[in-house]
Amino acid sequence: MTFLSRTFLAGALAFGVASPAFSDEIVLRYFQNHGGVAAHELAQELGYFEGTGIRLESIGYVSGGPESLFALAGGSVEIGSAATSAILNAIGGGNDFVLAYPTNGINDDAQSIFYVLEDSPIQGIEDLVGKTIAVNTLGAHLDYVVREALHQNGLPQNAANLIVVPGPQLEQVLRSKQVDVAAFGYWQTTFEGAARQNGGIRAIFDDTDIIGDIAGGFAVLRRDWIEANPEAARIFVEASARALDYGRENLEETREIFAEIFKRRGENPEVAQFFAGHGVREGGLPVERDVQFWIDVFEREGNLKPGQIEASNILFVTGDAPVTN
Repeated sequence: MTFLSRTFLAGALAFGVASPAFSDEIVLRYFQNHGGVAAHELAQELGYFEGTGIRLESIGYVSGGPESLFALAGGSVEIGSAATSAILNAIGGGNDFVLAYPTNGINDDAQSIFYVLEDSPIQGIEDLVGKTIAVNTLGAHLDYVVREALHQNGLPQNAANLIVVPGPQLEQVLRSKQVDVAAFGYWQTTFEGAARQNGGIRAIFDDTDIIGDIAGGFAVLRRDWIEANPEAARIFVEASARALDYGRENLEETREIFAEIFKRRGENPEVAQFFAGHGVREGGLPVERDVQFWIDVFEREGNLKPGQIEASNILFVTGDAPVTN
């Protein structure tokens, strides 16, 4: 079943819903991320789910996308969130997931940046051979960006050593020289901005250099859940897309909201000032390249069989415009 060309909710999200859309409240559980606020969390903060009968519930933090997808597959959460590459890995492994909306995009405003210390001899990708790179998790976006960067430079994809370091510790391990490179993901612009402000570090490349403007990751739903709850799925996706637009159009206000959320969570609210936006195009809609790029990489590497996954079959697109290239 393809989830293309959904119709809009006849003004429900624009003007609010007078009464709950469902006889019983629908709770969507999810994980939150240190230093970040997903669009569906922002949507709930802005009141976009009020009166719809939908309530979001965080069940704690997650270290990375693959862990989130594992929980989604096991039914511990209704909303997963991961880099596109990690999602394709999961779907290729037999999980029937649908990419609900792009949580983040990669562009000149919001991107993943690979940093070294100012006095490091590393000048570019060609110098990464044998070096240690800190990433938040393996098997997800930063992992595959490194592989693709090495591939594009004619180097073995395992030429660098990747180790897992939680986002809040990336700056620390770089400055203490426990790693040669710290990779701040596009969803970690708060940590990246704080580290940059402290000085003494230098960017060597970013993921737009490697893969261009593209959606970095998606919120993910199970296909069976969508089929059982089509109205709730549609409200969830459209409210989240609306929040993405709000964040892009009201960056300072969004930073203030993030600071309040971080304070409530017990995180450092000061990093909210470095939020650079979600980096998603207007309307929050994906395009086929957002997924097809990684499908092509996976097929090239032999991780997917040709035609095993079709982008149009795993994208949930709200609105009356079809997915385009």
